[in-house]
Amino acid sequence: MRVAVISDVHGNAFALEAVLREVRAAAPDLTVNLGDQVEGSADPARALIAQAQLARAGALEVRGNNEEKLWPGGRRSALSRAYGAWLEAHTDPALLARVAALPLTARAGDLLAFHGTPDSAWDSLLWAWDPAGFYRARDPRSLRARVDSLNAGVVVCGHTHRPGATRVGDTLVVNAGAVSDQVDGDPRARWTQLDRVNGRWAVTFHVTEYDIEAAVAWAATHTPFGNGETSLLRTGTMDVRGDGVWEGPQP
Repeated sequence: MRVAVISDVHGNAFALEAVLREVRAAAPDLTVNLGDQVEGSADPARALIAQAQLARAGALEVRGNNEEKLWPGGRRSALSRAYGAWLEAHTDPALLARVAALPLTARAGDLLAFHGTPDSAWDSLLWAWDPAGFYRARDPRSLRARVDSLNAGVVVCGHTHRPGATRVGDTLVVNAGAVSDQVDGDPRARWTQLDRVNGRWAVTFHVTEYDIEAAVAWAATHTPFGNGETSLLRTGTMDVRGDGVWEGPQP
């Protein structure tokens, strides 16, 4: 069995379309979308439509923390509320409602998917958020306690925008790379491939080139958040904050 995993598209249709070309070439048996589908400003309406088409074709989906921002009262800052108002005015309300209603977790055979942890889209499994502004590796004993109870051959999560994997007992734990909004200084898009051979899961992390300048130009031309999106997409670092710019995903 082959599984393609996408996560953290963040409304970047340009990165998503490049990734999906590679996904189609890989011919997966299943595609998994780990959430944070739309919160971004590089043509989010087009990105939302493309992901709805994936769902209609049978993709397994869970919600991310940014889908929870679509809930009543879900936005925490003035900037987030301003973005939410713009998003509602420029996307299909039915498609926004669809992703807001996605489940927190989903299973396919011995694969378990969620955005952050099985209990929260805002938490993270492999790494714990440090107030200094980065993720630290979670204590392996704490990780073992969390994973043992999940009864899965492979666990896939997103949220941190950091691809990585480890084995915990007999379970492969995979943190998928982000389609958009990188944190490691490499602005290229990411997606993750899982292959199950002879009952064992293996993982391959993919890096995908896409037209970053086209994404930047779209955001600058069509949204009031172009300055922040430009910095985020060109640098591949998530350090844009402040009023009047797009602040990107929140840990």
